Amino acid sequence: MTTPTPAASATSVFRPGLFDGQVALVTGGGSGIGRGIADTLASLGAHVVLASRKQERVDAAAAEIRAAGGKASGVAVDVREPERVQQMVADVKSAHGRLDLLVNNAAGNFYAPSESLSANAWKSVIEIDLNGTFFCSQAVLPVMREQGGGSIVNISMTLHYRGWPLMAHATAAKAGIDALTRTLALEWARDHVRVNAIAPGPIPTEGVRKAFTPPPTASGVPDVFAVEKAMESYARKAIPLQRWGTPADIANMVAFLASPAGGWITGAIMVVDGGEWLAKPEPLMRA
Repeated sequence: MTTPTPAASATSVFRPGLFDGQVALVTGGGSGIGRGIADTLASLGAHVVLASRKQERVDAAAAEIRAAGGKASGVAVDVREPERVQQMVADVKSAHGRLDLLVNNAAGNFYAPSESLSANAWKSVIEIDLNGTFFCSQAVLPVMREQGGGSIVNISMTLHYRGWPLMAHATAAKAGIDALTRTLALEWARDHVRVNAIAPGPIPTEGVRKAFTPPPTASGVPDVFAVEKAMESYARKAIPLQRWGTPADIANMVAFLASPAGGWITGAIMVVDGGEWLAKPEPLMRA
């Protein structure tokens, strides 16, 4: 698979200690894009609070960040439960005295035909992606207002810009997140709380790999080589920059938006996708 050069991946454009003394809360921070965001913020000096439904997952991730020299802790929370979200934010404020950055990354997405999508499956994704983003944002506002401001970065996607079969629930939720981002940006600007979103392009997460996985071979084992070959071909043909994204690509945009360099940016949806959505590739539909 085409990937960035090691130098590009390892070199940070941000000054050391950029977020010294600041506290960042990252939902869905135990793995994937959220973990990449947490790693970057911690490397720049922030104390990162990782939130997930599984305490053991965020505890393990936080321990790895601390072992690498960063500051991190974990908290178990279901972002669909507003009372629990409020308590989480109160606990962060009590422990650290402030909360400078919220990254709404928690999501629950999967491929499913719209005609047979159950009510519970629809509600689950809407509640995690859209409701969770709102509940967490609403909870941090009083803390950020009291301390004189802060930054909220929502993780969206690009699929709803053109429609994406088998993802009605996710595209609806993420379209709502874009609208919510712009609305909260206008409402909360007077409190010096900036609200932006990032729309990632294709990152090789578990769900993406599943979409490229062919039926099992006669032995019952998926052809891993075929998956890699299919993903390599997609990157070459459908992504203008001819590579898949990495969590670090998204993390760098989070750091930029949360830094003083992004101080006059609010209500923006920053597309980070190698040009993929402009090229309008064919949807990844699994049989």
